Amino acid sequence: MEILHVAAECYPMAKAGGLGDVVGALPKYQNELGHVAKVVMPMYRTKFLYANQWELVHEGGQQLGSHWFHYSVIREKTNKLGFDLYLVDINGLLDREKIYGYDDDTERFLAFQIAVCDWVNRWQHVPDVIHCHDHHTGLIPFMCKYSYAFRNKLAPVKTVFTVHNGQYQGWISWDKYYYIPAYDSWNWGLLDWDNTINPMAAAVKCADKVTTVSHSYMDELKVSANGLQNLFEYEKGKSLGILNGIDTEVWDPQTDNFLAKNYSQELVQKGKQKNKMEICNQFGLDPDKPLITFIGRLVGEKAADLLPEAISQSIYQHHGRANFLVLGSGETHLEEQLDQMKNQFKGYFNSYIGYSEPLSHLIYAGADFLLMPSRVEPCGLNQMYALRYGTVPMVRSVGGLKDTIKDFGDWQGYGIRMDQSSVGDIIYSVGRAIDLYTNKPDLYEWMRGYMMTIDHSWDASAQQYIDVYQSIHK
Repeated sequence: MEILHVAAECYPMAKAGGLGDVVGALPKYQNELGHVAKVVMPMYRTKFLYANQWELVHEGGQQLGSHWFHYSVIREKTNKLGFDLYLVDINGLLDREKIYGYDDDTERFLAFQIAVCDWVNRWQHVPDVIHCHDHHTGLIPFMCKYSYAFRNKLAPVKTVFTVHNGQYQGWISWDKYYYIPAYDSWNWGLLDWDNTINPMAAAVKCADKVTTVSHSYMDELKVSANGLQNLFEYEKGKSLGILNGIDTEVWDPQTDNFLAKNYSQELVQKGKQKNKMEICNQFGLDPDKPLITFIGRLVGEKAADLLPEAISQSIYQHHGRANFLVLGSGETHLEEQLDQMKNQFKGYFNSYIGYSEPLSHLIYAGADFLLMPSRVEPCGLNQMYALRYGTVPMVRSVGGLKDTIKDFGDWQGYGIRMDQSSVGDIIYSVGRAIDLYTNKPDLYEWMRGYMMTIDHSWDASAQQYIDVYQSIHK
């Protein structure tokens, strides 16, 4: 089959979170299964763009309301990612360094989607499936089926829509309806949800199949989806959860170039100790104490607002018997709070505000525990990276965290689970971590070795997506 993935992110070209990791890995594994999977995304001005060779494959133009825009499509020449990567450039809209966060994001991603539809409409053939990821591509299933400019050729093409995060839906005011290429006006209801153009709702209504990134998150969307829960319940017949995987070639402690020392399951203790020494030296922490880390966006979804109090109280209540390290960026006041804590808890806590791919790999390898108290976690990849590197995940029982982590209090458990996103639950879990590390060394070492054998590669999930495509392409 030929699959075209359309997304706002794709690692290593551009990544803001798990979406980038998924789109950067899933097509490679689908190609290895004997299919032809490609990715098209916006041409942001990133390091990857300037460090690689490209060829022009298409130029065209389309309307965004009353504005005519020119676009070009380029392809990475060497297939170094294991799939064809195409970038769409639109001067004045997509030629930015950042992925999101601009006042005209609505116009940027609408123009991108229109350009993708126009480009595919001009192919000599059409792909078997267009796989759209999150709300930035959510209007494509509607435009393929109903926009006059595309429907003759693209209406038969099957579409799949994956919800990576149902909280962000790409709302567009109806006063911008004319941005969407012309369609029969009686189809307006497919775009609408609660008197707003809602790209995620439109995709759920119009796509042939809807998936999300874990089984539990699919169930959670029916009861909590930022206003769309009734829609997810109504469309449950064409919806299913497929657990994300991780790219085990990128995330491999035996070959990872970012580590101070590579290691296997058999050498997990020595390998992790060497990497832990490296981190503790960098951040002024005691390598003899358990190292508890947080890696991620400093936002409410991740319960990052609880970190300052939870870490402070954990240090006091557990008498400084653990060290804490935070890597992330997000809400300014949280960044400032964590920055101020460095001096207050010197020797017990440190932080790196920002994002560093090399440092994240080193932390996964050197940390003893990874804290994920998320309020919402559709799938979560960090806990899978932690397992791969022999780091015990401390997670809230929600979404994909619930599907992938089993508490060590249960038979053959290998993680720490908490019921609520609360300061109290975090402090209690920190106490369990300290007790495990200090008083149950044999169990702790067994857990580290066992978790490294758990297979969360993309192989099984990639095949499940192929099965979904084949179920609709008959």
